[in-house]
Amino acid sequence: MSNQEAILTLSSGFSFDYNNLYGQGFVTRADIENIADRLTAAHKAVNHMRATGEVRGHLSKDGVPEKVLFSQLPYVEPGNLNTPSSIARLKEFGQSLKNKVDAVISFGIGGSYLGNKVLFDVHCGEFWNSKSKEQRQGYPKLYFSGNNIDPRRTTELVALILHEANSKTVHADACKAKTTSEPYKVLLIVISKSGSTLDTMSNFMVAYDALKKEAPAIAVEVVAVTDPAEKANETLLHKLAAQEGWPMFSVPDGVGGRFSVFSEVGLVTAACIGFDIDAFLAGAQAMDKVCQTEDIWQNPAMLNAALKYLAAENYGRDIEVFMPYGDYLKSVAEWYIQLLAESLGKRTDREGREVFYGRTPIVAVGTTDMHAQTQQHQDGKKNKVVQFVKVGKWATDPVIPDVFPSAAKLSQISGFPLSQALDAAREANAAALKNDGRFNATFVLPEMNAYHLGELLYLLALSVAYEGELANVDAFDQPGVEAYKRLLGPLLRSLK
Repeated sequence: MSNQEAILTLSSGFSFDYNNLYGQGFVTRADIENIADRLTAAHKAVNHMRATGEVRGHLSKDGVPEKVLFSQLPYVEPGNLNTPSSIARLKEFGQSLKNKVDAVISFGIGGSYLGNKVLFDVHCGEFWNSKSKEQRQGYPKLYFSGNNIDPRRTTELVALILHEANSKTVHADACKAKTTSEPYKVLLIVISKSGSTLDTMSNFMVAYDALKKEAPAIAVEVVAVTDPAEKANETLLHKLAAQEGWPMFSVPDGVGGRFSVFSEVGLVTAACIGFDIDAFLAGAQAMDKVCQTEDIWQNPAMLNAALKYLAAENYGRDIEVFMPYGDYLKSVAEWYIQLLAESLGKRTDREGREVFYGRTPIVAVGTTDMHAQTQQHQDGKKNKVVQFVKVGKWATDPVIPDVFPSAAKLSQISGFPLSQALDAAREANAAALKNDGRFNATFVLPEMNAYHLGELLYLLALSVAYEGELANVDAFDQPGVEAYKRLLGPLLRSLK
């Protein structure tokens, strides 16, 4: 396969252009052939995971065998984690909010925030909360909290809700309506498998307490997303929700937070904004089916994993810059940071030998970071793979007008759509890196929609499963996270 052929395009139009990552001066066919047996073994292991949920050597944080079930999520079938009835319940929940709830605040951290933010950004964009209810088609405003412990932002978010509630009352008074029958309705969605997540629960309790005190001007409802187990294994949040009568959705067993965007953890946010859940899961399912082939050149997840693994191991490219060309795809890069860091940043291999494996992930965005980071990418150490994401066709695409014809330099950049200027910048960046032997590749989404987003996120999730096998590390545990948690508990108790 020559460099000119190094593009894998799926029937959906989604493509992986690895011309600048494979071939002379980059990862070679010989590199791929040298790990052929390991690729075969990795593919068998991933297929075994799909069929049984079993991953060799994987244990839960409590040290007991634990299934890995994220690859089941795209398939909406009776008996699966996502069932026809669970998806129908999510949709009914979303419909129940329309024209009835003014604002939703989603409390979560890690996978309980990052994936949800991706769905919000791609579907809603930056200005959703500034739009009228009619422009939002009756869906509520949506805010995020609990993803960091920040006294100022939490206080300001509560103040904003109070201000909006007051504005609604003032508007109702001006219209001579009965204000007491129309409180400002706020739904708090609290997402925590255990119910003791410090960042999430501390912000939730502050907001819950402050807003409840504003009754009857503000009506507060709560939905809990937590471990569904009852009785002996019941979590703190599950017990609290049952006591308070809060509706519940599930954080499923066998699905780590960084893979949970395809479960009710992420889909509950999708329901709140009218995001196309069916198309999103269909895109993920289509990608999963494509990746069931053992032919590496037709399996984008295995190919992506192998090229990135070899770039790091054979050529020292142990930093990955994830660089989408689109403002609303920045959160995809932030989601990927957690996925890559927690899945592959491992001290030991499966035999307990210290290997200190993993690439350091970095977020970058289009032309923003061509100005801010590309100096380092282009002239700094040759230790990086730059992964671009391109949108093929934009829903709206203004043509740059020639409004200052007397200014020659401005006139030269007029007359073509913004998307063409954006992609010209990406092409120039990719070519400059390639010309200096700097590894890069491009994922192309035909459009920025739910289906193609499902394809991309699932490809990345499955890629880390393949790479974990190639590197002989457990891609599904996170022992390093537990290290600080063991120290944090006593520190918090000492504050009492």
